[in-house]
Amino acid sequence: MARIKVFDTTLRDGEQSPGVNLNQLEKIEIAKQLERFGVDRMEAGFPASSQSEFESVKAIAKTIQNASVTGLARAKKSDIDCAWEALQYAKEPRLHIFLATSPIHMQHKLQMSPEKVIETACDMVAYAKEKFQQIEFSAEDASRSDLAFLAEITEKVIDAGATVINLPDTVGYTTPAEYGALFRYMKENVPNIHQVSLSAHCHDDLGMAVANTIAAIENGATQIEGTINGIGERAGNASLEEIAVALTIRNNVYPYHTNLVLNEIKRTSDLVSKLTGMVVPANKAVIGKNAFAHESGIHQDGMLKNASTYEIITPEMVGIHESDLVLGKHSGKHAFSNHVQSLGYTLSEEKLTEAFQAFKSLTDCKKEITDEDLFTLLTDVQTVSTRAPKYTLQSFQVQYGSTNIPTATIAMKNPNGEYLEMAGTGKGSVEAIYNTLEALMHEDIQLEDYRINSVGAGRDALAEVHIRLKVNGYTMNGRGSAQDVLEASAHAFINSVNRVFMQPNLKQKQHAQM
Repeated sequence: MARIKVFDTTLRDGEQSPGVNLNQLEKIEIAKQLERFGVDRMEAGFPASSQSEFESVKAIAKTIQNASVTGLARAKKSDIDCAWEALQYAKEPRLHIFLATSPIHMQHKLQMSPEKVIETACDMVAYAKEKFQQIEFSAEDASRSDLAFLAEITEKVIDAGATVINLPDTVGYTTPAEYGALFRYMKENVPNIHQVSLSAHCHDDLGMAVANTIAAIENGATQIEGTINGIGERAGNASLEEIAVALTIRNNVYPYHTNLVLNEIKRTSDLVSKLTGMVVPANKAVIGKNAFAHESGIHQDGMLKNASTYEIITPEMVGIHESDLVLGKHSGKHAFSNHVQSLGYTLSEEKLTEAFQAFKSLTDCKKEITDEDLFTLLTDVQTVSTRAPKYTLQSFQVQYGSTNIPTATIAMKNPNGEYLEMAGTGKGSVEAIYNTLEALMHEDIQLEDYRINSVGAGRDALAEVHIRLKVNGYTMNGRGSAQDVLEASAHAFINSVNRVFMQPNLKQKQHAQM
């Protein structure tokens, strides 16, 4: 069976999803899980887009050992130089250059002639070759490009030093038959195409990203690009977990395989969902909450007789297991440390102590501590910086009644360590908390989104709140978890504001279509 390389762009294209803003600690945590998942290449970001993005890519390049770390660059020397500065520390640094090739993009966006586009692409690939051994060239909007022109520029950038040619369906416009034909055309009409790998990068605007990607594989693509949970610009990208499972389940039709570790799918999906705040739809293929749920009586009867009657994918294949009681309030730090390692986390001694204290606090009020609870707790500990100045919640109290005005009394410390206390009101308990916090913080804050989810089941389940705030003009995500919904809401608000202090030189990043 032919091996298909997996190029994950969750940290670049995925993070371009509206409302998503990952900090460096969160990006590193996702990168480590992608490495555990078995991706061959991970696009860590777009280094030239902002200083914080540059630092994140650099940190990931220094951290990852078992995958090639890639950075995106426009066809500009400054972008290429910036990418090299960030990626030179990687075990196998790789550059991803893109330039549009469709008539509509060349005319209206680039305002360049086809000849100038070819010249620029070749010059920048040759320039990048002085630094990078591995260079991927993406013909942006390839699916709407003239085929003869696409073949011409491909041949020339290969001669200039490109090692991978990506033919993206940038706006999710094409169909499987058309996209497959595009790859066949390139294989048949580019004389030096055998010198490079062909890559497929599909968006899901018409809901065909996975089908288009598989069509590309069938017609010569040896690398696929996508994201975890299919997140990304607009309707998102091809979902890597769906492609990997499809190739496995239907290997009688598709004689291809990836090196992805399928039982890491759920953990990878959960981590990306939690840190981006993008909830996985219940009916999503492979990993959705309802993917292994059966309500119909006929279906339930068939399942009881033989699971294969209605399940073509086993939960265990993608890493879904029943939650068991794993640790209790009498468990010691050594047992806790061992279990943390079994869940795939590597914590410093300081973080381990912090996590153990949080675990002990949780056991005082929650009888059953599951892996799902620990996953939430450990992710919070691992991705929250203790170095940046920040607001910290000391205590809060909410008074509410059907005939009373909701009132919140909050005590907190500001980034200067000053103790502050204030009471405020609102139309509801959450609004009272947020009004009071905003008054205490003296920041310009606007609430743009608020969502709440349950971690696990039962009356004592953890509440997880995701919010999006505009803080001093910058859009920031925040999250908080606690058994109490109001406490989780307060933590989410404070977490969102604290992100400003973790990125004091924050600038709006430049996003790149592919």
